[in-house]
Amino acid sequence: MSYLLKLQQALKRQSLIHDYPFNYTLPDLFDSLDLKCTSKYKLPSGEIRVNPYQFFDELISVLLKGKSKPVCQPYYADHSLPQGGTRGNWIRQSSVYSCMIRTSSSWDHDRSGELESKNIYGLKETGTFVKTLALLPLLKKMGIDTLYLLPISQYSTKNKKGDLGSPYGVSNFFRLDPNLKDPMTGDELSVEDEFKALVEACHCQDIKVIIDLIPRTNSVNSDLIAEHPDWFYWIDADQLDTYTPPFVPGVEPGSVADPQYLELMYASEEVLEHIRKFRPNPQSIDPKKWKMVVAKWKKGKGEILDLVQEAFNMTVAPAFSDCINDPQPAWNDITFFRMYLDHPAASAAYLPKNESFNPYILYDVAKASLNPGNRINEPLWALLSQIIPYYQTEFGIDGARIDMGHALPLALVKRIIEAARKIDPHFCFIAEELDTQNAACSLEKGYNMIIGGGFTQETRPNEDKLNAFAYGAASLPCPVFAVGETHDTPRLSAREGGRRLSRMLTVLNLFIPNCVPFLNSGQEVYEIQPMNTGLDCRPNEQDQLPETDPYYRKLALFDRYAFHYLDAQRWQLPTLLEAATHIRKRYRTALFRKNDQFPLMFEGPWIPALGFGFANKSTMILVVANHDLENSHRHWIRLENLPNRFQMAIDSAKVILSSENENKQADLNLEIGDRALCAAFLPGEVKIIEIVN
Repeated sequence: MSYLLKLQQALKRQSLIHDYPFNYTLPDLFDSLDLKCTSKYKLPSGEIRVNPYQFFDELISVLLKGKSKPVCQPYYADHSLPQGGTRGNWIRQSSVYSCMIRTSSSWDHDRSGELESKNIYGLKETGTFVKTLALLPLLKKMGIDTLYLLPISQYSTKNKKGDLGSPYGVSNFFRLDPNLKDPMTGDELSVEDEFKALVEACHCQDIKVIIDLIPRTNSVNSDLIAEHPDWFYWIDADQLDTYTPPFVPGVEPGSVADPQYLELMYASEEVLEHIRKFRPNPQSIDPKKWKMVVAKWKKGKGEILDLVQEAFNMTVAPAFSDCINDPQPAWNDITFFRMYLDHPAASAAYLPKNESFNPYILYDVAKASLNPGNRINEPLWALLSQIIPYYQTEFGIDGARIDMGHALPLALVKRIIEAARKIDPHFCFIAEELDTQNAACSLEKGYNMIIGGGFTQETRPNEDKLNAFAYGAASLPCPVFAVGETHDTPRLSAREGGRRLSRMLTVLNLFIPNCVPFLNSGQEVYEIQPMNTGLDCRPNEQDQLPETDPYYRKLALFDRYAFHYLDAQRWQLPTLLEAATHIRKRYRTALFRKNDQFPLMFEGPWIPALGFGFANKSTMILVVANHDLENSHRHWIRLENLPNRFQMAIDSAKVILSSENENKQADLNLEIGDRALCAAFLPGEVKIIEIVN
């Protein structure tokens, strides 16, 4: 049974129940196919007014037209793999879009001025799986073939950040966030049914689906506490106010918790005071009282952590960074899982011999990959290794990013990867590894690629970091993301260079060898407000929007937020990406074959330019960027390292795409020299020049 058809049928039936005039709007970007919906009316604001039931009914008809896909099976169950795409390596030829369901399809549909959980029509204005269907044609237009979803599991709002809390504070891995269910289907479909429909729709559009897995942490209010309190770390509740990451003298802030620091760490009195705060788990203290607490929780008489605190005056200890002396405070909404039933083996020698210590959180414990214990927590590992198989068999997902996988025990990472690939040998894994020096190690663990640090390097062209990243990526043992922004970083359009920088990198990233283009939700409409202030952020990062904006100081990762889909230039990047993607597809073979790739050279290393050539049999493109974001330049592109047949055909060269120039033909003219080609570039402009042999 097609879940898309089930969804469509439910919408038809619900439409009969809700048969009244609607003043319900969507941004026109959600209607990139210009659906022939009888209720649709285009508004001057850039919105469309529709009957939502009819609109999504018509959308599903278009998404399904002429296609039938296996339900709850991975994409490559009935598709041929691209060359070299086995065992998850298909990701190397993908273009990825990062989507936070709760935010990416949010909209103030009734124009009340607020994002309501239940608007005047009884419908949800934050994002849902159903409403995300409207984004798929736009993603397809932009060349996206892989949808990467930020966490979609049920999360807790205990100690929440912002209006809604972080989806990374997962409370139950095996339940979907109930807030992602859409009221349009009434009681006819579950949230699981609606996610199945979304995955099916993605596969119909030749889009793979990747999810985020967070196996290192869980909410401090995790459902697992009730059955497995010994999987967590405990302190007295009255210690919570003074609970902070302890200071280690003699260690630079942000240092990795390497075993070389263990002696210094355990010599710190502040560290010893910290680990003395930890207590045995409450079940071991009073099993009878514990049973009573769990019974109350199962009857719905309170949240598990509140009930424990009331009965035992104890609480789960919050997590904190695994980097020593990191200035970040403790993360009060999440905690670490107890991966081992003993202390880190290498640390035991430095613990005071005259004391015994309860299970505790410390930098070495958090960085279990470098500081393992001897006794693994086998039931926990077994559960963690079955999360992805659940999503594979129930929903047919195609890949996963393992959050903070570099801190997990290597044996656990391998178990997680092996369990998934037993079900789907072509399942893709992305490592949250920012340091390219660890690329080979990640590949050995079974990952297909790493995130890398493009968002810090690409965004600093004036420091030559963009060139270092782009030209250096080809030598890495596995691909990295070509990425200007993520959900944890500043927005590209809020960086120095603004929209010009955003256009330059968004196009250029499609053509960097050994890189996977990555587009962050909202990037396509020049969003400037970060989703989170996590990585590479400035002190004022949260203040990018004017005070008059309804989302001033809001962060999408924690608050009610809708992207600025009515921006005056909202179609600019999608249209540019559509054109660039057509070219990328024509040169797909060359993009993934080193012998057909040619780093371009200029008059000298001081020239603010970079570029690559890609050769087919009879045609070749030169992708060249002027990364001076303030000044125009005439760049001479040296051609002596190109195949001779294209050097001989240089007279045929013509510009087929410009990121900055749509109609000014005079600025597209080329000057041909001896084994060189000269082109005029506007600030931040990317030109694609084609040579025909």
